[in-house]
Amino acid sequence: MHLSLKAGERVYINGAVVRVDRKVALELMNDATFLLEGHVLQAEEATTPLRQLYFAAQTMLIAPAQAVPARSLYARIEEGILTATTDPAIREGLTAAHALVEAGRAFEALKLIRGLYPAEAALLGAAGSLPEVPPAALLVPPTRTGQRRRPAARVRPAAPSPDKA
Repeated sequence: MHLSLKAGERVYINGAVVRVDRKVALELMNDATFLLEGHVLQAEEATTPLRQLYFAAQTMLIAPAQAVPARSLYARIEEGILTATTDPAIREGLTAAHALVEAGRAFEALKLIRGLYPAEAALLGAAGSLPEVPPAALLVPPTRTGQRRRPAARVRPAAPSPDKA
């Protein structure tokens, strides 16, 4: 497998984060689990059910120490989505993604889940806005010091005061 990376780009290989300082091509000579930085979803971006499912599957890849809780979260989110939708494309996609995750092929499951985003967007658009869902903060990968990263805080604009018009 050949990977071409730009200067400053990161790749997650077998749970390790590798950042390159210049344009480089890597050749993986054996089986390795990897995820390119462009496909990494941040916790605060996991704002829809399928994105939360993606985040859980992604965590299995980039934080192997958290694979067990990530797999449990994946199962709960998947169950919730299957309960909430009758859309055949999403249901079939989730069945296929589940089989891939169970076979230890989470990378391929991520690609499949990303492919379901347009169907989810169409459903959510037809149903109106979705209530805000918290990110999968329990699975934020630890930093190098071993401490958990906190999701970015949301800043809400202050309401205008009644005496200012």
